[in-house]
Amino acid sequence: MFVPISNTPRDYAWGSASAISDLLGTKPTGRPEAELWLGAHPSSPSVIDEPALADGATNLAEWIADDPHGSSGAHGQLPYLLKILAAGGPLSLQAHPTLGRAKEGFARENAAGVPLDAPNRNYKDPLHKPEVIYALSDTFEALCGFRPLGEIRAIVAELQAADAASVVPEPELLGALVSRLGGDTAEALETSVEWLLSGSGEVAALVDHVTALAGSLRSEAFGPAFSTVRELASDYPGDPGVVLSLLLNRVTLRRGEALFLPAGNIHAYLRGLGVELMAASDNVLRGGLTPKYIDVPELLGVLQFESLPVPYLRPEHPSAGVEEFQPDVTDFVLVRVALGDQASAVSAADGGDPAPDDRPGLSRYLPLGPAIVIATAGSVTVSSAGGSVDVALGAAFYVTPDEGELTFTGSGELFLAAPGARA
Repeated sequence: MFVPISNTPRDYAWGSASAISDLLGTKPTGRPEAELWLGAHPSSPSVIDEPALADGATNLAEWIADDPHGSSGAHGQLPYLLKILAAGGPLSLQAHPTLGRAKEGFARENAAGVPLDAPNRNYKDPLHKPEVIYALSDTFEALCGFRPLGEIRAIVAELQAADAASVVPEPELLGALVSRLGGDTAEALETSVEWLLSGSGEVAALVDHVTALAGSLRSEAFGPAFSTVRELASDYPGDPGVVLSLLLNRVTLRRGEALFLPAGNIHAYLRGLGVELMAASDNVLRGGLTPKYIDVPELLGVLQFESLPVPYLRPEHPSAGVEEFQPDVTDFVLVRVALGDQASAVSAADGGDPAPDDRPGLSRYLPLGPAIVIATAGSVTVSSAGGSVDVALGAAFYVTPDEGELTFTGSGELFLAAPGARA
């Protein structure tokens, strides 16, 4: 079946006032529109617009719970959550646990009697939360993973030079950070992060000092790093995440590029519009740029203290007009279908056109389980052996796995989420 679904964007303070409504052609809510959730997560399950198609169920979570096999086939659940995300300002610095750590943490907090909605609760479920972000805006700004240690030391050295040239130098403040950046990469990164999140007066003074130095510092080598400090200090003055950002890669995604954030990767989305696909979890360990609870020991246990390349996720092209973003997880795959005029907007991350199909304006894809589709441009007809549906701009549908292979015709852009190919 093709079951129409919808939802109301979540109004987190960092959301954009109009990016989601502009993209989907919907009426703005008048509040920040941060995330449109499409899935069965209990915090905001998608509304079923025609309950008669789902045995009277009014949302996806209810339908899948009542009829797991009929709604989702052999999967019996929906292992992913698809979002349209619009960051008008920075999200919190955060990381997500491995599946094993999530199971252990969830059981531990349950045994301790911590309510699921308690502000100091780390684990809302026993699942991991790997995620993919695909840039829809011309640029999508993010912090992602730790820089090489030598690069971090060079950034701090530029701050030290600026401090020495200032009217009233305070070398001891940056010296405290330098002393913690000695040793090998893992030790230096962990020691520095733990200290920056300690809440000490020394750290508070360092944040203010770095903010002041970055205000006038123009660096040929590290201009984006100091620009990030200025941006974050404007939104979160005095927050340790302002200095912590200097340890992280600043990434600018172009339209069509994607990142994969595995467990332990510290990251923060700063600004932009994108499609986000993740495992159906709500487990977040925060590390700054937020007024919410930060459990420093638990975060340190989750973080991957390595300097790794920026985790760009390159697409494959299983058929004409189809880009498949498959990370190394079983929970999900993100698929972009582009037809007609949209077909020329090939992902900048891959470069070059896929092989042409023998019939223009037609693509095919076989989801390996229940799928969700949403149109972000034009109008696309989705057909199967059992029927078809027109997915106009902004419309979303839940597709039961019995539909099998899907055929796409028309002119537009559509995103599809499904269980991962390695499931």
